[in-house]
Amino acid sequence: MASLRGLIFDVDGTLAETEELHRAAFNQAFEEAGLGWTWRRDDYRRLLRTTGGKERIAQYAGEVGKPGLDIAALHRRKTAIYGERMASGRIALRPGVENLIRTAREREIALAIATTTTRANVEALFAATLGTEALDWFAAVCTANEAPVKKPDPQVYLLALQILGLGPDECLAFEDSANGLKAALAAGITTVVTPSTYTADDDFSGAALVIRDLEGLAEAQDRWTGSNPAGGVTALLRSIAA
Repeated sequence: MASLRGLIFDVDGTLAETEELHRAAFNQAFEEAGLGWTWRRDDYRRLLRTTGGKERIAQYAGEVGKPGLDIAALHRRKTAIYGERMASGRIALRPGVENLIRTAREREIALAIATTTTRANVEALFAATLGTEALDWFAAVCTANEAPVKKPDPQVYLLALQILGLGPDECLAFEDSANGLKAALAAGITTVVTPSTYTADDDFSGAALVIRDLEGLAEAQDRWTGSNPAGGVTALLRSIAA
């Protein structure tokens, strides 16, 4: 790993525990559409193995035998509901996230987002937490709108690297799921995983570090299994997390 010059973040589950809000939005959209569907937690945990909201709807529609469904329209309504619920202030960033972002910015380490969710969902999260102006801190905001091939495919990470103008050995990715980890690793990026509520049982083989949350960076350096160049990525992370 070369000198650390960029941090690339997943969004849902990584920046914030958003999946319950997503699940509630899906269920409200289903109710409004008269579908009679309710995704319970176990249902949603299984469906999260498929990345992308439209893709999950399509999978479930196939399972229950609902052909001809206007999946795009249903997903647009779900996204609108999610934004409305997010705006009500029901979410917070996960521990350590804001400090890491702000400190990296102060140290002129480039920031990027690489997510399979929509741009609208990213904007809703930032509006409810750091403020919409904080998106300008990120040199690359890569979403499903720009990279439609979903994780575990590395498309969104490769796009982020291209926009940043950095190599994978100059960046560190932050993920919460096995699919996200696979995508980052396929792009050649060393990855730190903070499992979320729905991904705690995922297989995180290949991660440089698996920790409860980003507040634990400083305390978990002895568990780092990624490459460690002269000067030390671990030392840099320790100073950022302090």
